[in-house]
This record gives sequence, structure tokens and C-alpha cells, in this order.
Amino acid sequence: QVQLVESGGGLVQPGGSLRLSCVASGITFSDYHMAWYRQVPGQQRELVASISKGMNTNYGDSVKGRFTISRDNTENTVYLQMNSLKPEDTAVYYCNARYISSTWGRGTQVTVSS
Repeated sequence: QVQLVESGGGLVQPGGSLRLSCVASGITFSDYHMAWYRQVPGQQRELVASISKGMNTNYGDSVKGRFTISRDNTENTVYLQMNSLKPEDTAVYYCNARYISSTWGRGTQVTVSS
């Protein structure tokens, strides 16, 4: 059974940083394309960042230069380092694992507010 568990969300002031983690189980992690998405109520889920099994990365335009995605295949974990956070980064952040099928975590709330 594939399971993704996100952690690291919370309340942070504008300009601050957070690091999200997503631990995967039930899969051969190194085979999977991993990604972070985010969603604000009433809006579509959008891609934040992705990392392939070959370590190629891709970022949404709104986070380029501020966020960094990485993965540790020995720990079955994908990370999202978020710096220079803005109020518009407030959302629920979801981890996604894709190989033949796609699996989602339950999400972690990130709130950027003073």
C-alpha cells in the first residue's frame, strides 16, 4: 500500500522559511517522479516543484529562486525548502508520487502571515 506523509507546515511570518518533508512507504521510491503541489480553497491545485528519478527539477514560475526541491532516496523522502515566503504562498501543500499511477498525500497547511 502506497502512503505519503507530509510534515513541516505551519505559521510563518513573511520573509521566513519552512522545510516540508514527505516520507513515502510501500513503493520503490527511487523509481518515482516526486512533486509538491499546493491548493488554495476555491482554486485549482498547482504545481510547485517536481524532481525526477534522475534528479531533474522543475519549478512553478511563482516560486523560482525561492523554493528548492530535493530528494533522499536512502530515506524515501522528498523535501521542499521554502525561503522568502510571501502571504500568497499560503496554501495546503501536497506531496505527489508518480510512476505508473499517481498517489497523493493528505497535505500540510502552510500559512504566511504577520
